[in-house]
Amino acid sequence: MQRDLVIGIDLGGTHMQVGIVSPDGTILQRDGAKTLAQEGPDAVINRIAATIRQVAESASVDLARIAGVGIGAPGAIDPDTGIVLEAPNLGWTDINISKALSEHLDAVPVLVDNDVNVAVLGENTFGAGNRARHVLGVWVGTGIGGGIILDGALFRGGAGTAGEIGQTTLLPDLPPGQEKMEQHCSRKFLTLQIEHALAQGKTSSISAIARDSERGITASHIARAYEQNDDLVVGIVHRGADLLGMSIANAVTLLSIPLVLLGGGLTESMGEAYLRRVSSAMRRHIFPKSLADRIEVRATTLQDNAGLLGAAMLALEHTGLDPTQP
Repeated sequence: MQRDLVIGIDLGGTHMQVGIVSPDGTILQRDGAKTLAQEGPDAVINRIAATIRQVAESASVDLARIAGVGIGAPGAIDPDTGIVLEAPNLGWTDINISKALSEHLDAVPVLVDNDVNVAVLGENTFGAGNRARHVLGVWVGTGIGGGIILDGALFRGGAGTAGEIGQTTLLPDLPPGQEKMEQHCSRKFLTLQIEHALAQGKTSSISAIARDSERGITASHIARAYEQNDDLVVGIVHRGADLLGMSIANAVTLLSIPLVLLGGGLTESMGEAYLRRVSSAMRRHIFPKSLADRIEVRATTLQDNAGLLGAAMLALEHTGLDPTQP
């Protein structure tokens, strides 16, 4: 039987998505499951294997057709060995998920990389990137992650951790714990700034918008208040967007990357106005200035599918099924 399909897995701290994917990026079948990381890595890996079998059965696909499996996982990953070096969201240290899952699947190769790297790969291959040769991807959500594609391939650097733009120092004069870019531009920290301002007696329409929310202030609440031109929220969002644009400009200047893909939950909720604000700030700080109008910033289009498709792409590249390669 011909091995002509792959599995893509988007593994998160609370939830996982598993899909069977064809070489052209079509998701033939997908399903999700709770990660339940507190049960330990063996239980999670068993659950992944069970979900793969369930998805294959639902799609009437024989597992003998699966050429490889790709996984996007949170944390620090060694993609050469498939070892999750450190994943705080999972509570894992030095877990060889590649070897363990492959043993469940009759030695099918299992490729693993950081979840944001994988999402950037998916978005560039099957989404807004249109398979560009040089790309910086920045995902703005609860935190901020990034991924870099150079010469058409993921760039991981010598230690395998390239792209962690959210962890770069942005405001070094601030106390430790407040100097990183992520601590001023992510959804988590925008929310903290809004909550701090409200606690000090500032007024904002977001109080009414989020009043009945069991989850507190969310990205969608921030977006609604921003659309209503709420002074407090607009000021906080604009400062975060301007600092984000400055950080992106630093990376683009350093690497001479012509395309930036901006994604993540906050970006998707905020929409076009936020994208324009980040892009404008980036252009103000680009060097040389003659490049400012030649750098393109695009919103991602795959949303929740980016990680799954990027993981599938890891397997497609490894197994030689990538239709764009000779």
